[in-house]
Amino acid sequence: MAEDWKAAEACIARIKVIGDESNRQVDVIGEADGLNLIGIGTDAAVFHYEGTPRYAYKVYSDHAVYKKSIERDVYERLAGIPYFPSLHGEGDNYLVISYEPGPTLQDCLTEGIPVPAQAIRDVEEARRLVRERGLNPRDIHLKNVILQNGRGKVLDVSEYVEGGNDKRWEHLVWAYEKFYGAIEGRRIPEWLLEAVKKSYNKLDQSSLNLEDIAARVNRVLARFK
Repeated sequence: MAEDWKAAEACIARIKVIGDESNRQVDVIGEADGLNLIGIGTDAAVFHYEGTPRYAYKVYSDHAVYKKSIERDVYERLAGIPYFPSLHGEGDNYLVISYEPGPTLQDCLTEGIPVPAQAIRDVEEARRLVRERGLNPRDIHLKNVILQNGRGKVLDVSEYVEGGNDKRWEHLVWAYEKFYGAIEGRRIPEWLLEAVKKSYNKLDQSSLNLEDIAARVNRVLARFK
């Protein structure tokens, strides 16, 4: 059935996603049998329904529901590119996209799952194709890139209509090339990743160069040896 995803509508109606303009993660109120929370952000939460396993449901908070149509349009413009989920439908406050299983790059680091260079090249190719469609591939980071059978796939396209380059992916590629060989296959504690993230954010805000970032990251990594 073309719209078999609608089987989850009654369950989604029992969920309330609460957010505000503070840029903190949304809160989720309510529950429904078979509906599982699999992702959470500042505008929406993502669910997987056991009765329709091929789909994921991105449910927006009231303050961000206007972004649903923007993101729908982005998915429509990216149709056919294999490095992104595909769009299947929408409800009043949610989008229906293909469910994409696999560990995020963040999971790979914390669980010691090797990240092959091919996955990095896949994201680079995805970004090139996004630009060809007249969009801007922003906000690509450890938590919204997943590994599927050794290949990379990007999950979140919500900022692709915005301008500017946040450099997040470029800096991740640089870190992969400079540091990853020393830690590949090792489990990296969450606290260490947070420490690296905080060091990076401080340097980014003060506009220091990559060698300054490297020096601080090396000091943090030294605590892990």
